[in-house]
Amino acid sequence: MKRKSQPYQWRKFRAGLRDSWLLFREFQWPLALFILTILGGGILYQRLALLANEPIGNTAAAAYHILGLVFLSPNINFPESWYLQIFYFLAPVIGVGILAQGFADFGVLFFNRRARSKEWEMAVASTFNQHVILVGLGHLGFRVAHQLHSLDLDVVVVDINPKTDLVNSVRDLGIPVLNDDSTREAALVAAGITQARAIILCTQQDGLNLQIAMKARRLNPAIRVVVRIFDDDFAHELKEQFGFQAISTSATASPIFAATAAGVDMTRPITVDGQSLCLASVHIHSQSKISGMSVEDVERDYDVSVVLLRRQTETPDYHPGPERRIQSDDFIAILGGATEISHISRDNS
Repeated sequence: MKRKSQPYQWRKFRAGLRDSWLLFREFQWPLALFILTILGGGILYQRLALLANEPIGNTAAAAYHILGLVFLSPNINFPESWYLQIFYFLAPVIGVGILAQGFADFGVLFFNRRARSKEWEMAVASTFNQHVILVGLGHLGFRVAHQLHSLDLDVVVVDINPKTDLVNSVRDLGIPVLNDDSTREAALVAAGITQARAIILCTQQDGLNLQIAMKARRLNPAIRVVVRIFDDDFAHELKEQFGFQAISTSATASPIFAATAAGVDMTRPITVDGQSLCLASVHIHSQSKISGMSVEDVERDYDVSVVLLRRQTETPDYHPGPERRIQSDDFIAILGGATEISHISRDNS
């Protein structure tokens, strides 16, 4: 039985929490202005009350009185001084006006998320860490975005002229889309290049992909670069010269892009009896869900074949028995479909 990925609704709920937190950050200025109005009004009312010989007590009591006036619930009798009476009429108008404007802006942003500006998408992207930047939201990029999302990886998409239907579909997953020119360093910085774990370049121009790859590596020397390249020889040269994971791709390669960005070394697929298979090397991390599982468990749950198990102090086992337990810091080689290998990559993250 295959191990299922994290439920779609839970991922959307997490994205919603992140989005709502940003909304509350936007609401902080109206709230701060409201608090300042209450405190300032309380200090002014206290001093004027002393002049009118109608003292109210300390500043805290005066501020509490102003708060009551805002909601038409005064806690003292109506004053006799005309300048104190003004507070009873102005406080509700000013206080409720500030809150109403803040709640109105909050409601527009909350219920009309698709109409938000580029600045909002940048704000969402700024909350990500160890995420994947995807450049190019064409047909391949769209499938790669969905595959990364299924692996429970945070994604930021950058495209200078994306199609509206693709943008809406990706944003429905909680993935921010920056409508910007990714050859600009500012666009990569806005996408969080310095905090990203990987960048995938899926535009249809080899030269453009290479240009962006160079800038990404300069801005973040540790970032994993996955490049779509149409020429096989060019892809090999890029890997040899710069260490880029260059993939000559077709429409079926999106799982390979996603798994490579997640840190799995995977070969190009080969077709065996009509089935597309890849060979991948996986380093088992200390917090991996695979650590402690037997070879038989991995093969059954993920629908793959474990063809090698290497432990640092032992000779590589090219035919590991089904009872052997996989431990932290082991290396395993697995043969299976790109999607199944991607599921292992997710649980090994």
